[in-house]
Amino acid sequence: MTLTYCQPRLEVKFARFGDLLNLGQDAQIEGYASLFNQSDQGGDVVQPGAYATSLARHKTNGTRIKMLWQHDPTRPIGVWDTVTEDARGLQVRGRILTETQQGAEAAALIKAGAIEGLSIGYRTVKSSRDAQGQRLLHELTLWEVSLVTFPMLPTARLDAQSNAKSDETQTQDTGLRALAHSLRAATKSLSS
Repeated sequence: MTLTYCQPRLEVKFARFGDLLNLGQDAQIEGYASLFNQSDQGGDVVQPGAYATSLARHKTNGTRIKMLWQHDPTRPIGVWDTVTEDARGLQVRGRILTETQQGAEAAALIKAGAIEGLSIGYRTVKSSRDAQGQRLLHELTLWEVSLVTFPMLPTARLDAQSNAKSDETQTQDTGLRALAHSLRAATKSLSS
């Protein structure tokens, strides 16, 4: 196996949070932003330990992983209080700042089920290819974890209930997604 060292542009990787992201009292959230040894829709597989060096560097430098809305660096929506690796993946715990307009909207969209994922913003430091051509990510520099609309790792779900939604719930989810899209479009046109 040959390791590749690279410094490309910032990459993003999505994880459907389903029941992995919980919105608690005071908009506290926790979940997994990345799961190890699972191929995403782009064919990438994050390896255990891929974040260790980056997390240690953040700790040494006293810096934090940013919580963003849809990977937009001009739209922070909260703070990640802890970002750690465990045997399963990259676990995050933090708070959405509902005192901000975007934070309040994000919390409402999560409660309604309209937002379905977390996504990491990172740079690949070391990677390789397996026999099937999948990119194995061995070391990543983690910049941010965003709340996002569309997941790239749909298997990052725990509860069978999220797979067995009723027709009524699916119809409500579709309507909420359409509403969220309309709100984003309206907000975008106002800021232009």
